[in-house]
Amino acid sequence: MLGYTTIGSNDFEKAKAFYDVLLADLGGKRVFNNERIQFYGNGQGGMLAVCKPYDEQAAKPGNGMMIALSAASKEVVDKAYASALANGAKDEGAPGQRLPTFYGAYFRDPDGNKVCVFKMG
Repeated sequence: MLGYTTIGSNDFEKAKAFYDVLLADLGGKRVFNNERIQFYGNGQGGMLAVCKPYDEQAAKPGNGMMIALSAASKEVVDKAYASALANGAKDEGAPGQRLPTFYGAYFRDPDGNKVCVFKMG
């Protein structure tokens, strides 16, 4: 159902470098771009994009908004979380079992956007 989600950034180059590393852990890579937006995909549908806001105003994280990225295994969740923190993310919840079928980790990217990497099952 989800086509794509965009995340605004105030430092476009830093955001691309951050998501290049994070999304590589999850099988994602750059798929197309222009001077204000970079899309990432894994060839299985929905995409994630980082962008300079179109209205040229400052990017701000949305209150209550979170991007959740699916991982292939708990080990990939752990690796993505460690990679995110090593590349400038701030901890919002270390990897762990949250529900019987949900293992997740939470952090904020360098622009303050909340991200969850998770494995269901």
